[in-house]
Amino acid sequence: MKDVQQPKQAGAATFTRTRKQPTKGTGGPAISYLNVGSFKFWFDGERWEWSDEVARMHGYEPGTVAPTTKLMLSHKHPDDREHVRDLLHHALHSGESFSSRHRFVDTSGAVHDAIVVADRIVDDESGAVRGTAGYYIDLSGIDEARHESRQEVLDEALPDLFENRAAIEQAKGVMMAIYRVSADQAFRVLQWRSQETNIKLRTLARQLIQEVSDLPPMSAVVQSQVDHLLLTIHERIPAEADR
Repeated sequence: MKDVQQPKQAGAATFTRTRKQPTKGTGGPAISYLNVGSFKFWFDGERWEWSDEVARMHGYEPGTVAPTTKLMLSHKHPDDREHVRDLLHHALHSGESFSSRHRFVDTSGAVHDAIVVADRIVDDESGAVRGTAGYYIDLSGIDEARHESRQEVLDEALPDLFENRAAIEQAKGVMMAIYRVSADQAFRVLQWRSQETNIKLRTLARQLIQEVSDLPPMSAVVQSQVDHLLLTIHERIPAEADR
């Protein structure tokens, strides 16, 4: 059996990098404050695997706790718990991946803002979906840290990225709309994928924009809501803002 787009094995070393370690993916500095860890969720028996970093995000030393659905849900922010429960139920019964934007609370009571990005685990022989695997991306502190590192990142990356800024800005816009993150958070996630895959950020951005256009169209309900927003947005703009 072979995993499709399988992330690094759970239990592997942290994916968090230090800023002074450049990679060939972008030629720029890596990110010291973007915590990323891997997970697997096997549908049979609802078995979970957490990397060391995901365990630490939740406040546990690696190997001291066995992750379960009950434990995982107990850490979700009370306002997000039912939403995550519904997503898990959908994944289990539809064979889709478990992907989300939600908050969780670690053992010390600190609230983490996270994106869960995942793909399906598919049996290479039968084609059956066995589970879902991917990454927890802890966004906590990214906006606060941007003032410290933004200029350093731009100084090193801007000469290489300037001509391709349009594609990168479009890719950021996609990430912001889908995951409801800030511009800085979207950029950090794209930069992380660039570093992990050793592909230049501009190339990754162009490919993302190209393939997003091939995705199924949005639902009629969402399309209707966007139509309404587009046709009425001018009514909610303060008069002084248009001067």
